[in-house]
Amino acid sequence: MNDKEYAPLSPQCVRNLNDKLYEKRKTGALEVERLVKEFVIANDPVKIRRILKVLGEDFALSNHPNARKGGAIGLAATAIGLGKESQHYVRELVQPVLSSFHDADSRVRYYACEALYNIVKVCRGFVLPYFNEIFVGISKLTSDTDQNVKNGTELLDRLIKDIVTESPSFDLMAFMPLLRDRIYAKNPEARQFIVSWITILDAVPDINMVVLLPEFLDGLFNILGDSNPEISKMCQNLLTEFLNGIKNSNSGVKYEGMANILIIHCNSPDDLIQYTAMTWLREFIGQAGRTMIQYTPGIINAVLPHLQGASDKQRNVAEAAKSLNDALKDLVSDIDDIPTVNEVKGQGFREQSEEAQKGLSSSCQLDVGEVISVICHILEGGNFGTKVAALQWLGHMLTKVPKRTFQNVDTFFPVLLQTLSDESEEVVLLDLEALAEISSNPAGLETKTATPANQGKTKTKDMPEGAGGGGETLNEYFSKFMAFLLELFKKDRQLLEPDERGYFIIRQLCQLLTAEDIFKSFSQIIVDEGDVGFACKIVQTLNTILLTSAELFELRTQLKNLDTQGSCALFCCLYKSWCHSPIATISLCYLTQNYHHASDLLQTFGDLEITVDFLKEIDKLVQLIESPIFAYLRLQLLDVQHNQDLIRSLYGLLMLLPQSEAFKLLRFRLDCIPHYQLLAMKEKPQSSKDPRPLVSKINFKELHQHFLQVQARHREARNKKMIKAAT
Repeated sequence: MNDKEYAPLSPQCVRNLNDKLYEKRKTGALEVERLVKEFVIANDPVKIRRILKVLGEDFALSNHPNARKGGAIGLAATAIGLGKESQHYVRELVQPVLSSFHDADSRVRYYACEALYNIVKVCRGFVLPYFNEIFVGISKLTSDTDQNVKNGTELLDRLIKDIVTESPSFDLMAFMPLLRDRIYAKNPEARQFIVSWITILDAVPDINMVVLLPEFLDGLFNILGDSNPEISKMCQNLLTEFLNGIKNSNSGVKYEGMANILIIHCNSPDDLIQYTAMTWLREFIGQAGRTMIQYTPGIINAVLPHLQGASDKQRNVAEAAKSLNDALKDLVSDIDDIPTVNEVKGQGFREQSEEAQKGLSSSCQLDVGEVISVICHILEGGNFGTKVAALQWLGHMLTKVPKRTFQNVDTFFPVLLQTLSDESEEVVLLDLEALAEISSNPAGLETKTATPANQGKTKTKDMPEGAGGGGETLNEYFSKFMAFLLELFKKDRQLLEPDERGYFIIRQLCQLLTAEDIFKSFSQIIVDEGDVGFACKIVQTLNTILLTSAELFELRTQLKNLDTQGSCALFCCLYKSWCHSPIATISLCYLTQNYHHASDLLQTFGDLEITVDFLKEIDKLVQLIESPIFAYLRLQLLDVQHNQDLIRSLYGLLMLLPQSEAFKLLRFRLDCIPHYQLLAMKEKPQSSKDPRPLVSKINFKELHQHFLQVQARHREARNKKMIKAAT
């Protein structure tokens, strides 16, 4: 280019601006400043724009690094020369310098940064329309490999922050898309730069960054997990300030826009991110109340796996998770049991109260179906602690929102049944509590005649008139539960061994529901059990529990006295299934003081196959007779006149035993009977009629006939087994 093409710059000025020495370029810049001042005084904008064009295109875009350096310093000098008039030339001043931020030469980048600093210092708030471009440029240079460039960038950044802080015209909304994009930067310096800017903007009184939090909250939580402790701490402090702002804010907080973001970060592998996200959600529940109920499924899914922690950091997370979980439970209320519009349409609810109508219009209602889905997912694949928490949640749902929970019972009931096989006793106990609640909750009651317990309350031929049971009303799921349990025991008979899970399950159920309903239901299913071997085993197990468990004291007392129609009905019901085990049947007769019938039964035992297992059962019965349970029976031996049938039956057991320890024990007990009373037995035979009026109405002949029929089934099964083995 010739000298004319650089006009109004002089040839000497041009040479100085192109010089490799800084001092020469500075001299050229001073001449540019002088010329611009003259043109301002002369009100000659044409020449001013001409200078800007030469510097911004011919110098700033030159192929020679020294020329690009001269262009940068020349543009800064132009801004200084323009003074207040620079506001009319901001674009021509700023954009060429910004393009040099990407220069391959670090010295060019440095001088460009210095030049923009001087331009901004002169233009002040008039550069804000180009804030986004400036922000992008500075963001890039914060990660520059040259320390001088980074130092210069830091000075420029401070200046821009000062201008933004003092300016009422800063367009925050125009900046937000850029912030959303840049906040996901991976570079530590870029992250630090972003956090510093959000901190500055949050400190501006006229800017409400809390309202805009959903735009960049996700990115902040990512930065919180930075490996650089300084950056992580900086972000943590910023998040603390935001949370305090939310606590003090009366309106404008967009909880819905942030809840799902926080739920996602509750699953972060970073303990600090988890803890912070849970702390925020806990605060949201405290501030927003039922607005947060709609996020219950997501929160449960995210929080329950973290309720237990081993290390100190994990313990902090566990405490935060527990606090959040408890607060979320407290949100669930009666209004959540009112059907939603879709449920009313889909489930065919016929009536809606005025309260229900209000509930239907509420958008902040618990999604029960999704909560159940999450609970089932956890129960099918969670660890011990998570399963415990999930079962506690299900129990809470059954208590607080039983109607809507029962709409999903076919989803979670099979899962609960499978959970009975869990290796943890605590999990099984909570599972049993849930199943017991399902079985007895009125919300699940479809018909009063659907369950075995209620079916057992009808009159049968062997019961006295009006006899019936007395347990609580149970629904159809109780019978399904009982049937499943028996199938579970049938598949794994090891469960029925002493001190195994089967004993635990049955005893716990007798506490959670009523022992009468449990035993009656089992009994009615066992009566028709095709596998007589299993039927014998389960009856022996139930008999042992009945005679030894403290939880069944009331049931034993009821059976011992047989002074109500209900107790007589229960005896008849149990008897029919107890027939699968002859010794268990005798035990039941001893418990109910039906000694005459026991004596009659023993007369038929000579026709039974006396096996080793049979003798073991007699041995157990002899031991039980010596236990506190049968103290009343032993005392009755002193009254020979009125207990002749008891004595005969005990002698019958003695005759069945080989001369073993059990034989010696029972013989020693019988030897304690006063001999003079034994002699009186011949003189005054005891009446076979039971003095108890209701017992005398029981059809013992029919019961005895049933016993013989059941034993015939056992004999037939043994014969088939022997034939099969032989072939």
